[in-house]
Amino acid sequence: MSEQQIPAPVQQIKKQRPSFHLFDFFYRYGTILTIVVLIVVFAASNPAFLQSGNIINILRSISIVTIIAVGLTISLAVNGFDLSVGSVATLSNAIVISMFVWFSQNPLIAILSALAASIIVGLLNAWMIVKMKIPDMLMTLAMMFIIQGLAQTYTKGATISENMVLPDGTFSTGTIPAFFSKIGQVPYIILIMAAIVLFAHVFMSYTKHGRFMYIIGGNKEAARLSGIHVNKYKIAAYLLSALFAAIGGIVLASRVMTAEINAGAPYLMDGVAAAFIGFSVMGAGKPNAFGTFIGAVLIGILQNGLVMMSVPYYAMDIVKGSVLALALALTYYKQRG
Repeated sequence: MSEQQIPAPVQQIKKQRPSFHLFDFFYRYGTILTIVVLIVVFAASNPAFLQSGNIINILRSISIVTIIAVGLTISLAVNGFDLSVGSVATLSNAIVISMFVWFSQNPLIAILSALAASIIVGLLNAWMIVKMKIPDMLMTLAMMFIIQGLAQTYTKGATISENMVLPDGTFSTGTIPAFFSKIGQVPYIILIMAAIVLFAHVFMSYTKHGRFMYIIGGNKEAARLSGIHVNKYKIAAYLLSALFAAIGGIVLASRVMTAEINAGAPYLMDGVAAAFIGFSVMGAGKPNAFGTFIGAVLIGILQNGLVMMSVPYYAMDIVKGSVLALALALTYYKQRG
């Protein structure tokens, strides 16, 4: 039957049938496929990779990164970029451990003190960005250095731990409660991560406040003309970003039971990578908590598998940076198209 003999409605249906685009397929499912390929490769090279203990170890290893990255994701939703999250995690780590070791405080006071400090940082970031009109990246970069300096000044450049030597030559007498030490252990650390991802996913995808943040991130002026209080939501985004960074620092403190110098700094790069990889998960094309979690899983699998293959630790940043570059290329090429 020739094309002229095919009824018009059938021709129209044929023309409207969506065509398969390889690039769009990889944009939507590339991250998931990459995870599957990595699992197959690492499992083939070392059967222990698929053991339940190792899977739990991967989830535990990405918990802190995911918690911090979720806060970063919320700042990205309003077209911001919070580079201070690693430093905030360092500060909260130092405060919560010092409250135990130096001041013999109970867990509630220690945790609230760390959270209060993070809220102050979030408010300072928001005020300088919203009121003083300093670009988000520049302001949070400056805040990153300020908080790093404050944390090192507060700890006097020393590691805080039980029975440490104090400046006056005596030994600290405070102890870290057994209850607090459980936060960083399995399964609690994984449950905390899951709860935060679920909360952020519901908040950003199913509440009007989350949708308003996405609208602001897409077009701030259009959001303002629509009656959305842009400044209020940007302030809220930076407060949440700092708050989740502080929670990450608290969980880190519970996991290692000490406060190291710049303990939260390594989580910034991984958090940024996880958040941007999440843009392309399932074709979301925007910051989202579920995608950030998948991005963290990808990074965790890479790190774990490369360690099992005895790849030198100093080469891992090359791999992570390459994965981030690929994710950014996919995201921004798709947005340009």
